[in-house]
Amino acid sequence: MTRKFRRVSHLNYAVEQFQLVLDQCPVNHPDRGAALTNFAWARLQGFVRKDLQDIDSTTSLFRDALALRPQGHPDHLLSLYHLIDTLHRRYTKEHTAVYIHESAQLYCKLLPLCPEGTYLRSIAAGANGVDYVINECNKLPINASDDDSIHLRRIVLELCPLGNERRPEALDNLSWAVLTRFEQRGDIDDIDESIQVRREAVSLCPEGHSGLDTYLNNLAYSLTSRFNHQMKSYDLNEAISLYEEVLRLHPVGHKSRDFTLNNLGSAILNRFKHCGDVNDLGRAISLLREALTLCTPPPGDPSRDKILNNLALALEIRCDKSDANEDLDEAIGLYRESLRFKQQGHPTRHIHVHNLCLALCSRFTQNRKNEDVEEAIRLCQESLAALPSLHPDRCSSYMRLQEAYLSRYQVQRKPVDLSLAVDNFRLASRHPTQGFPERIIESYNWTRVTELYAHGSALEAYSTFFELLDAHLMTRSSIASRREATTTFHYARSLPVDAGSCAMRRHDLQKAVELVEQGRGQQWSVASRLRSPLEDLRSTNPNLAHKFSKLSERLSDAQGSAVSTDRAAADRAETQYRRLQEQWGAAVAEIRHVEGFSRFLLPPSYTDLQVAALHGPVIILVASKYSCSAIVVPTSGEPHHVRFPRITLPDLEKLKDDFATAIRHTARMRPEEPRKKLRVLLRTVWDEIMLPIVNVLQHDLKLRRRSRIWLCPTAAFTSVPLHAANPFRMKADRSGPEACLEDIYICSYTPTLSALIRSRQAMKTCVTPSFAAIGQSQPGAGQGAVLPAVDSELELVHELVPSNVKFTNLSGDGATQAGALDALQQNAWVHLACHGKQDHEQPYNSRFAMRDKPLTLLDIMENNSPQAEFAFLSACHTAVGDEETPDEIIHLAAGLQFSGFKSVIGTLWGVSDALAKHVVEAFYEKMFEDLEDGGVMDCTKAAWALNRATHAVKTKLPLEQRMVFIHIGV
Repeated sequence: MTRKFRRVSHLNYAVEQFQLVLDQCPVNHPDRGAALTNFAWARLQGFVRKDLQDIDSTTSLFRDALALRPQGHPDHLLSLYHLIDTLHRRYTKEHTAVYIHESAQLYCKLLPLCPEGTYLRSIAAGANGVDYVINECNKLPINASDDDSIHLRRIVLELCPLGNERRPEALDNLSWAVLTRFEQRGDIDDIDESIQVRREAVSLCPEGHSGLDTYLNNLAYSLTSRFNHQMKSYDLNEAISLYEEVLRLHPVGHKSRDFTLNNLGSAILNRFKHCGDVNDLGRAISLLREALTLCTPPPGDPSRDKILNNLALALEIRCDKSDANEDLDEAIGLYRESLRFKQQGHPTRHIHVHNLCLALCSRFTQNRKNEDVEEAIRLCQESLAALPSLHPDRCSSYMRLQEAYLSRYQVQRKPVDLSLAVDNFRLASRHPTQGFPERIIESYNWTRVTELYAHGSALEAYSTFFELLDAHLMTRSSIASRREATTTFHYARSLPVDAGSCAMRRHDLQKAVELVEQGRGQQWSVASRLRSPLEDLRSTNPNLAHKFSKLSERLSDAQGSAVSTDRAAADRAETQYRRLQEQWGAAVAEIRHVEGFSRFLLPPSYTDLQVAALHGPVIILVASKYSCSAIVVPTSGEPHHVRFPRITLPDLEKLKDDFATAIRHTARMRPEEPRKKLRVLLRTVWDEIMLPIVNVLQHDLKLRRRSRIWLCPTAAFTSVPLHAANPFRMKADRSGPEACLEDIYICSYTPTLSALIRSRQAMKTCVTPSFAAIGQSQPGAGQGAVLPAVDSELELVHELVPSNVKFTNLSGDGATQAGALDALQQNAWVHLACHGKQDHEQPYNSRFAMRDKPLTLLDIMENNSPQAEFAFLSACHTAVGDEETPDEIIHLAAGLQFSGFKSVIGTLWGVSDALAKHVVEAFYEKMFEDLEDGGVMDCTKAAWALNRATHAVKTKLPLEQRMVFIHIGV
C-alpha cells in the first residue's frame, strides 16, 4: 500500500468517524458546534481531490458551526477563520466574486476581535490572509451598475485603516467605482465622494511615493468630471494644476508622458471653451499633437483613441473660430480613426460618436453634402439606442440630434426638421441626470432658434431656461457663488426682457409679466425663499411650518460668504449644503400637497403679481432687441401694452450713455449754469417713453393726479432717470410750463414686483419707532476723501426727527462696520451719510465707507432686519446696478430692501455732500410735518416727501442734484 493511498484511507476514516460524532449531536446539543467544525475540517482536507460539491457542502457546515458560535462564544473567532479559509479555497478554484466578497466582509468582523500578537492575528493578517483578499478584490472589475461592487470597495477600504500601505490603492479603487456610477447615473453625491477619497489618497503619498503621479492624475480626472457637470471654474483650474504637476513627474522619455499630455491638453481645451483665452486653444493643440507622436497605434497604446478624439475636438473648435476647412477635414479623419478602436457596445463609443456628428454637421453646413448630415443622424440614433434611459450622456445624444436636424432645416427648409430639432431641444433640456449647466445652455439655444424661426415653442423655451437656472442657483451654497453661476451665462442676460417681448408680440401680456418677473432678480428670489412668511401655513399645519422654518434657518446658516482656500473643506461644506437643500426641497414638495398651498414658492402667476399694484399701477419697462415697450399692471383687470414706436434698444443704449456723459459734465459746471444737455435728454425721455405711459394712466385707467405709481425698469431702462422725465416746454397758451412726470404722479421704483409684495407683507409687523443716524466723515484708509458736511447733516437730521423717537447718532470712531451693521439691525429707521461705492465687477462688494473697513452689500444682505422700515442713503451710487447682470438689480438700496427695509431712498450717481443737506432737510420736514398733531411715523410717505422735497429745493440745487435721489419700495 502506497503512502498516498494510506493518507486518503485515513482521511476517509476520519470523515466517517466525525460524521458518526455529528450524528450523535442533534440540534441544541451543546457539542454540536464542535462536531460540525471537526467534520467540516476533515472534509476540507479532502478538497485536494478537487471535489467541488465537497467544498460546497463543507462551506455550509462551517456556516452552521459559526451560527452556533456567535460573538462572545470562546470559539467564535476560530469559526470565523475556518469559514474564511474555506471561502478562500473555493475562490481559488472557481474565481467567483461572491466568495472573495464574503471573505472581505468576514475579515472586517474578525480582525477587530483578534488582539495584536496572537497566533490567529498573525495568520489572518498575513500574506495568505487579509492581504490575499485585498489583492484579489482589487483585481475585480468595477461594475457601477452593481451596487454590491461599490460595497465591496468600501469593505476593502475598511480592511486598510490609516497607516496601512494599501490604503491609497483602496481609496482610489473606491473612487473609480463611485465615479463610474456617477458617469452612468449622474448622482452628484458620487462625484463628490470620488473627489473626497482621492484627496485623501494624495495626502497619504509624500513626494517620491511611487503612486503619487497616479493619484494626482486621478484626482484631476474626478475634478474635471465635476466641472463638466457643474461648471465651477475652481474645479477645472485645480485639475489643470494637478495635471501640470503630473507632467513634471513624467519628463521626456517617461512611459506615461503621452497619457499625461493628453489629459493636460484636454483640460486646457476645456478651459478655453469656458473662458475663451485663445492661448489655451493653441497650447492644447500643441500638447495633444505631442501626445499623438509619442503613442503607438493600438494595441500598443490604449490611450491613442482618446488622444485622437481630443485633438480632433481641438481642431474642430479652431475651425469654428477661424474658418480653416483643413482643420475640420483633419478633425473628421481623426474622429473616424478613433472610432475604429471603439466598436459597437464599447461603453465610451458614444462620446466619440457625438463629436464626429458635430463635425459632420459643420461640414454639411459648409458643403451641403447630404451624406454628412445623414451619417450624423444615423450615428446619433445608434448611440441613443445603446444608452440606458437615465444615462447622463443621453442629453448629449439629444443635443447632437438637434444640431443635425437643425443643420438640415437651415439648408433644406423642411418644417419637419425644425420640429424634430425642437423635440430634441426639449428632451435635452429636461434630461434629469445631466447637470444643470449643459441643460441651461441647451435651453438658451432653444430660445434663440425659436426666435430666429418664429417657432411656437418660444415661450416654453424661455420658461425652461428660467426654471433650470433657478434650480442651478439653488444648488449654490453662497450668494457670491450664485452670482458667479449667473455670470457664467452672461450671453443670456437679455433673456428676461426677450421673453417678455416674445409674449407681448404674441399678445399675451399676462404671460409677459410672469416671464419678466421669473427671469429677473433670480439671486434675490433664491435668497428670499429662505425667509418666506409662514403665517398661513402655521394656521393650517403648524408642524410642517415649523419643520420648513427650521430647515430654512439651517440652509441660510450654511450659506458661506467667504471663499475657502481649503478645497477639501469647501467640498465638504458644499456637500452638506446640497443635502440640506435636498431636505428643504422635500419639505417644499410636502407643503405643496397641503390643500391651498399647491403653488408654494413656485414662480408667481399674474394674479399673484397684480397684488403689487394694490396702491397704484406698476409700469414694467421692457428693453429688448426685439422691441422696447411697457406693460402697465393696474390695480385690477388686464394689463395694458404701451408701445414706444420710435425707441429701439440701440436708441436706448445711446440714451443711457448720453445721460452718463451729461452727468459727468455737470461735475465741472457751476451750480447756476443751465444744464442744457440734461434738459434735452429728459425731454426725450418724456416725449418717447413716459408721455405714452401717462396717456394710458390718465385716459385708460383714469388715474387721478398726485396718485402713486411704481416704475419697474429692465435692462438699459435701469440706467435712465425715468422719474425725472420733463417736457421743459411752455403750454400752448403760454400760461406756464407743461407738467412733468413728478408734477402729475408720485413716482417710486421697485426692482421687481415680488420685492414690492414682500415689503408690503412685512409691513404687518408693528414696531416701536427708533432712528439711527450713521455718518462717516473721515473713512478709513483707501475708502475716500474727507466729507466735511456729514457731521452737520447728522445734526440736522437729529433736529428734524421728533423728540419722542429714540435717536442714536453713530459717527466718527463709532461708525465702524460692525457698529453700522448693529444699528441697521436694531433700528426701524436709518439715515446713512458717507461715501458710497458701486463695484461694477463684483457688485456684492459695493460698499459704504466706515472708519475701520467698508460695510459691503454682502454684509447687508446677510444682516436680516425684519423690523426695519425706512432707510435714507445719503451716499453716492446706491441705486445703480451691475452692468454684467443689470436685471439682477444688485445694488446697495436693493440690498437694504432685501434685508428688511420696506422703503429706501437711494441715489443714481454722485452726490455733493454740501448740497445733499438741502434735500435731506426738506425731506424730513415733509416726512414729519404732521407728527405734532398725533400722527405716527409712516415709511409709506417717503415717496411723497421726496417728491415735495425736490420741488422745494428747485431754486437751491442744480438739476442733477435734485433728480439724483429716487425712492424704492412701499
